[in-house]
Amino acid sequence: MLKLPELPDCFYQNQPTLIFPSSPTPKHSLYLSNLDDQKFLRFSIKYLYLFKKSISLDILKYSLSKVLVHYYPLAGRLRASTEVDQKLEVDCNGEGAVFAEAFMDITAEEFLDLSMKPNKSWRKLLYRVEAQSFLDIPPLVVQVTTLRCGGMIVCTSINHCVCDGIGTSQFLHAWAQITTKRNLDLPILPLHSRHVLKPRNPPETTFTHPQYVRIAPGENGHLDMDDINHFLRSQPLVPSSLTFTASHILHLKKQCVPSLKCTTFEVLASHTWRSWVRALDLSPSLNVKLLFSVNVRKKLIPEIPQGYYGNGFVLGCAQSCAQDLVTSNVYHGVKLVQQAKSSLTDDYVRSMIDLLEDKSVKTDLPMSLVISQWSKLGLEDLDFGEGKPLHMGPLTSDIYCLFLPVAGDFDAVRVLLSVPESVHEKFEYYMKECLGNAANGDAKGSHVEENGFC
Repeated sequence: MLKLPELPDCFYQNQPTLIFPSSPTPKHSLYLSNLDDQKFLRFSIKYLYLFKKSISLDILKYSLSKVLVHYYPLAGRLRASTEVDQKLEVDCNGEGAVFAEAFMDITAEEFLDLSMKPNKSWRKLLYRVEAQSFLDIPPLVVQVTTLRCGGMIVCTSINHCVCDGIGTSQFLHAWAQITTKRNLDLPILPLHSRHVLKPRNPPETTFTHPQYVRIAPGENGHLDMDDINHFLRSQPLVPSSLTFTASHILHLKKQCVPSLKCTTFEVLASHTWRSWVRALDLSPSLNVKLLFSVNVRKKLIPEIPQGYYGNGFVLGCAQSCAQDLVTSNVYHGVKLVQQAKSSLTDDYVRSMIDLLEDKSVKTDLPMSLVISQWSKLGLEDLDFGEGKPLHMGPLTSDIYCLFLPVAGDFDAVRVLLSVPESVHEKFEYYMKECLGNAANGDAKGSHVEENGFC
């Protein structure tokens, strides 16, 4: 296994501080919807930004305190509801966000050379809060690491139960705007209330939802021979990072023309799903699912108002037996993804929200590849006053697949996914195989990491 260069240690001159809202904020309990507090989402989204030039830490802390007046739940704390079993809420108590400042003896260019190859040492770039449980970690943790060259790395950890990808992007852009144009009003004011996604009374589950399964009391999930998720987590994993340019994506789309028009996401999701199934060499009769995030803000009636930063997405679910995926071209998967997207009507989403009132219902991860799209959220455009980032991506790689933006190339998509070391070369071969001449010089990336899970 190839060993990737480890980052040097961070030097902390001061202890992390708490950043409080700069003026008084409402004190209350914030209801979280059934989409917010799913067990599947009880983690923090960890972003990493690399900038060529640093910003004054005092300015960043000041602007963070100002933006927390608007996004005050991020200065609160999660807790278990006292009224509803197994439900979470936010105690909007103004206790503050964690802000750590550090120095690392590396240049922005040196880090950029490593930026496609996430490994465990990257965790040094985000202060680890010592906590007994997920609930004890503040919803917002920030570390700003200045570099030898005068650049900086900004890492943020934002609780997924409070924000989704669109919401985190909205918050980060608000912070950046207050940093650079503190006298201007925010273009989008946050909408805190989650009641637009409350379940009906009584709940009405009127559709089947293959995204979910019911777990019998005492079970933790499917731990049998066909549990792909369990198998993956038992293996040494290495991250695969592949960048698809506009020409690569067009080459994939041409396999669906003229019989089918498709989006970049649809064709790349189908191609990744098929390559993953091929590389794992699954039983031909095995039913395999693709779960992917779909923004439903405009699919509901009435539409969710602008500014809603809670979880306004659901998981679409395409499914196929492994044999059909492997023996067909990308067209087969695209049709399934499109059908899954078209099923997400207002009635269907409301039924899903009602289904989640049953706390024995869990996301069906054992037989699924999960894809989350970060590539069209504007995350790569964040500017604190010294230019857009040289690199934007996650702090870690996982068995969940991310479609990431590529700095400076709006039409490109980077696919990041950790796979077992034993199938890593096969997976990347299948991802590049059908690109033919379009792959000459591009489908960049083929990166691996020692010791697996990063």
